[in-house]
Amino acid sequence: MASIRSIHNHLFTRLSQLFGGWFLPTLARFVFAAVLLFYFWNSAKTKVSDGYFGFLTPSDSAYMQIFPKTFEVLGYDSSALNGFHWLIAVTGTITEFVLPLLIIIGLFTRLAALGMAGFVMMQSYVDITGHDLGDKDIGAWFDHSSDSLLMDQRLLWMVLFAILVTKGAGPISLDRMFRHN
Repeated sequence: MASIRSIHNHLFTRLSQLFGGWFLPTLARFVFAAVLLFYFWNSAKTKVSDGYFGFLTPSDSAYMQIFPKTFEVLGYDSSALNGFHWLIAVTGTITEFVLPLLIIIGLFTRLAALGMAGFVMMQSYVDITGHDLGDKDIGAWFDHSSDSLLMDQRLLWMVLFAILVTKGAGPISLDRMFRHN
């Protein structure tokens, strides 16, 4: 038994030395890019109007996604919304473009990941309260299924953000480049 423990300790000590500080943050950014980048960017693209400054004029889709019940009550008339709704829609849209980009290039990664975690929590809240997701989509932890939209899938997203908040961007990043200069 002592020899198995010795082999185990040697092997995993060596792996920790090899993969120590660079592997998890680099993997987290890669997984974010591969799985979530275009999800957020495609969502953000549905919220902008045409033109260079289209992000300053949220589309009806933006209001339907962010304020679904309010927009419905107003008869889907965006002119009936106020400046608060406009500010939230514009801020949310910019957030959906900028924070993922910051994570990908590794600039202000910890703050961007923290912002993304907050964004996902707000997104989940709106999905539950505004879009009336049912129990199947909300799901539950420690159940027989691992495919629910919110509790399962978004928990995995939050793990990526937690890695980036605690470990930073890793060695291949603008954060690292600026820190060494």
